[in-house]
Amino acid sequence: MRILVIAEETPLRNELTDELRRRGHVVDAVADGSEGFSFGNEHPVDIAVLDLSLPELSGTEILRRWRAEGRTFPVLALTGRAEWQDGITGLEAGADDYLCKPFHHSELLARLNGLIRRTPGGASSALSVGGFELRLGTRTVYANRAPVKLTAFEHKVLECLMLHAGEFVSKHELAQHLYDDDADCDSNVVEVLVARLRRKLDPKRTLALIETMRGRGYRLRLDGPRSASVQVRDARLSSSPGAGPEGRRASPAACGGRLATSDPSAEPHPKRSIES
Repeated sequence: MRILVIAEETPLRNELTDELRRRGHVVDAVADGSEGFSFGNEHPVDIAVLDLSLPELSGTEILRRWRAEGRTFPVLALTGRAEWQDGITGLEAGADDYLCKPFHHSELLARLNGLIRRTPGGASSALSVGGFELRLGTRTVYANRAPVKLTAFEHKVLECLMLHAGEFVSKHELAQHLYDDDADCDSNVVEVLVARLRRKLDPKRTLALIETMRGRGYRLRLDGPRSASVQVRDARLSSSPGAGPEGRRASPAACGGRLATSDPSAEPHPKRSIES
């Protein structure tokens, strides 16, 4: 997932960023309210963690503007323990939940998990399209219950397509979901990853699972032999690294962060051309 963190306090911002990236999410972190507001308006965001005590453009004002402009992604507001009234004000301005500082990482993750679960069509730890299942917590994929080995980047692309199954997702949007914001994303990398997914998920090429439309991008088909809809099971943001449970139309989702794989050389670099 792609998570936007807006917090002026450097230790808090860095701690949240490191913790969420360690759990496999793409995180965009900013310290300035105006910059954070603009980022949330102009980039795909799954969920935002917003400190209400920002100078100049306050977190409450950011919320009001986002909601007025139709930005509907969930927002978890942060406030000081002695300033719980600000949390109520944040809820009234459009926040989905608030958390008082200081807090434990597990509490933050539980709050984020609750927001995602309550979002219609939201991210889940088990997505299913046709005979294909993707388990986000353990980063595993199954085709008709048989495991399919994917690299971390292939997993991110598939997660995005499954979250928006039946809808076209552009190369640019997919590229943004592969790397943090400061990376130089290359659409050719997306083409290679999609080609790999096609070979791994449909080796006999009988399903035409991923459809391409020039100028629009890629679409995961819903009219496969076993499904006409996406099934979503109980969502969980892992509270400890690697711990996966068993088992929104929002803006396109950030599908994981930069993760090491057992074969790092298999992952494309955003600034290198690679062969498919």
